[in-house]
This record gives sequence, structure tokens and C-alpha cells, in this order.
Amino acid sequence: MTRSAADQGVSVSSHVAVAGAQPYYAHAAEALAERYESLIFESVHQEILHLLPDAATRAADIGAGTGRDAQALADRGHKVIAVEPVRELRQVAQKLHADAAIDWLEDSLPALEHLEGNFGLILLSAVWMHLDEQERTVAMRRLAELLAPGGLLIISLRHGPPPADRKMFDVPADETAALAQECGLDVLHLGGGQDQLGRDGIYWSELAMRKGQA
Repeated sequence: MTRSAADQGVSVSSHVAVAGAQPYYAHAAEALAERYESLIFESVHQEILHLLPDAATRAADIGAGTGRDAQALADRGHKVIAVEPVRELRQVAQKLHADAAIDWLEDSLPALEHLEGNFGLILLSAVWMHLDEQERTVAMRRLAELLAPGGLLIISLRHGPPPADRKMFDVPADETAALAQECGLDVLHLGGGQDQLGRDGIYWSELAMRKGQA
């Protein structure tokens, strides 16, 4: 799963399968990189910055795309694993952030079969909406397993009409919060705002959830 670039004017050929998301990102990786990297981590995630751990921790950026957020977390001193299933995006990211202390891993939601915890911080930025209802249940359970006691899970959600060229759902933020609570996580923050790329009809939610201490 990767960050969404819906309605950004990126040309995608007709062979892209609507049944999934990865073919779209593989085809458009170079074009999307410019858009992703034009946004600043501190601006995109400004609502939850105060919740991020001050001390260095093991962090996972799930669906890391072109590495913008992974770079920001590494710059904050965290030991970062960037999880990205799309080879083309990983290649772009590793060129853009060649000097960053980031370990790249090919893996994907919902199972995350190759990722091994525990993590003090897990970030899913514009990824969750690519999962259907069943996948979201499996994924949340897996994320809760990967979190260390006291660990923080951040999920940002895109809202608005799903694009026609990839698998995407308009997932309610309160549904996501309820699912997190079912998996033993405490919801610390549920907010959101306008689309920073200025797309009409698109807005975002951002949730922060913490796993209880053992």
C-alpha cells in the first residue's frame, strides 16, 4: 500500500487494474514523487507532532512511498524501517533519500508478514483507505501486535470520492478509531483538515492511538 495521489492530474494508462492500488503507483512513481516530496512532514502531520516520542525509538513507516516521512522520522533520531511493496517507489525513494538512515523492506498490508516488532512508533500516512473492511480488521490486529507497550500508531485517512483507477475506500475515521479500541489501543487524537494539495472535495482525518503498558 502506498500514499494516495488521487485527482492530482497524474496520467495513468488504461491497463492499470482498478482491483488493486500497486499497479497505479508503480506506473506513476516518478511523477508522484514530485508531489509527495513537495509537502513537509511537519505540515502534513502538525496535529500530532506533540505526541511523537522525544526519545529515539524503533519506528516503522508503512506504505512509505517516496520516503518523505521516513526521512523526517530518521532526522528526529528514530531507527526507521520504511515498508513499501512497490519496487518503483522504493527505487525512487532510495535515490531521493540516499543519505538517510533508513532500512527499506518490501512488505505489504494487511499481513505484514516480513516486518518484525516491537515498535515505539508506527505511521500509516494515506495508506489505510486502500484496504477493504476485512483487510482493515486483519491489519489493525497486526499493527497492535507490532506495537511495543506504550507505542504510538498514527493513521491518516483520505476522504472524498475514491478515484476510478485504483482500489480505494472512503473509510470513516470513527470506524477506524473503534477498530483500534477493539484491538486494545487507546485513541489519543482524532482530527483532520483540508487537502494540502488543494484538491476539491478531498479532506483528511488523522488519528493517534497508543498501546497500553504491559
